[in-house]
Amino acid sequence: MANGEIRREWFDKDYYQTLGVAKNATAAEIKKAYRKLAQKYHPDNNPGNKEAEERFKEISAAHDVLADEDKRVQYDQVRDMVSSGVGFGGGAGGRGGPGGRVRVEGFPFGTEGADGFGDLSDLFGSIFSGAAGARGGRAREPAHGDDLETEARISFEDAMRGTTIPLRIQGPAPCPRCKGSGAEPGTSPVTCPTCGGSGTVAANQGVFSIARPCPQCHGSGRIVEHPCTECHGSGSVRRTREFSVRIPAGVRDGARIKVPGRGEPGPPGSRPGDLYVVVRVTPHELFGRKDSDLTLNLPLSYTEAALGANVEVPTLDGPVTLKIPAGTPAGKTFRIRGKGAPKAKKGGQGDLLVTVGVNVPSKLSKEEKELLSQLREVEKEPRGRQRV
Repeated sequence: MANGEIRREWFDKDYYQTLGVAKNATAAEIKKAYRKLAQKYHPDNNPGNKEAEERFKEISAAHDVLADEDKRVQYDQVRDMVSSGVGFGGGAGGRGGPGGRVRVEGFPFGTEGADGFGDLSDLFGSIFSGAAGARGGRAREPAHGDDLETEARISFEDAMRGTTIPLRIQGPAPCPRCKGSGAEPGTSPVTCPTCGGSGTVAANQGVFSIARPCPQCHGSGRIVEHPCTECHGSGSVRRTREFSVRIPAGVRDGARIKVPGRGEPGPPGSRPGDLYVVVRVTPHELFGRKDSDLTLNLPLSYTEAALGANVEVPTLDGPVTLKIPAGTPAGKTFRIRGKGAPKAKKGGQGDLLVTVGVNVPSKLSKEEKELLSQLREVEKEPRGRQRV
């Protein structure tokens, strides 16, 4: 097929049932179900159990299709055709006509065979043009390991200046003995002689051929003649990995930092997935944040606001002096340039936005009361005269 690759088992196997998810399951639900089943049936957890090994292969095959958006669309359309009567002739369980031809029910040109039907690749090409046509016959991307996601909590100060944090990830990791190749040290995997390394072979279905996994290498394109004694040829084992991750200055709460190649290992010979670190920043007791600017609420006394003053303002780099003009009202905001958060992409720093308020003391000394009483006698009515 020019527009996509249909595998024979797509017609026979219900991958949603294999993973135990609904047909409308989200990508996250599919990933969660796969990881739970893969952990249960992984060869490392079931040494010598052939049934578990076959179940692990089925789970991996189902995830390979359903986790890929384009493949999943194609697979769903194939399954829809199966439910409507499209099947295969020849072989066990076939529903086709004589000679292994395809039986297509509900079409005006008949229900048996493909005489007068033309090339079935044209039919499949039109069916899948919406799902795969945009790729223009692009070569299939190689398999790779699953991505991982974890959280890291850092202080507000570390988020502003940047930091390096240690991480511990427990789960599948490249086998330390074979370095992820699946082959015993001193040996190397060889190209599968049956499929020539493509991982698929063509199965003749009468008027067209359909790709199916190579029976010798099970779709990997490689043969491990001498499996690693530690990972049994899978290329991965469960262990704890420790490494450091650099957090850039100015990172925001909830940011996702990509660490390439630190995800789960893929099949032997493929690249690992990526690790995404979700950063959680602990709130600061004084400063807030608005984009690249920091915010600060600064209390003033009545006399500072009324008469003006030079007041000390805290910043991340130490205190600075801010001039408060006489008659400053509560709620006014002053901007201190360059004292905000680092701008990760553009460079430089934002500003510090200082909003002042007037602090009214809850207790006054005798002298303060006398002075304020005198002030009340001479100050102007703040609300103006009210009509009665």
